[in-house]
Amino acid sequence: MNKALLSLLGLMRRAGKLSLGFDAAAESAESGKSCLILTTADISPKTLKELNYKINQKVSILTIDCSQDDLGKAIGKSVKIVSINDEGFAQKAKLLMELP
Repeated sequence: MNKALLSLLGLMRRAGKLSLGFDAAAESAESGKSCLILTTADISPKTLKELNYKINQKVSILTIDCSQDDLGKAIGKSVKIVSINDEGFAQKAKLLMELP
């Protein structure tokens, strides 16, 4: 689990730069607001497949090494999918995911 990434996600939530959940993330991707979509490690393969189909490769989807509970504690809502709607935050999240 990457605590720095979870902290950043909490900051993004407070800044209003996240869309939370399947429908909100898909809508952000379709409208062009989404820069990156993150899913938790415990997402079902069926949900991930549906998400890929829904957004039609408009946005990158990355899996973070945490559970739904861990993500929920960081952002204040229990979800398995979040869309980052800010390019700067998306780049920082990608950078933090590369760190051990």
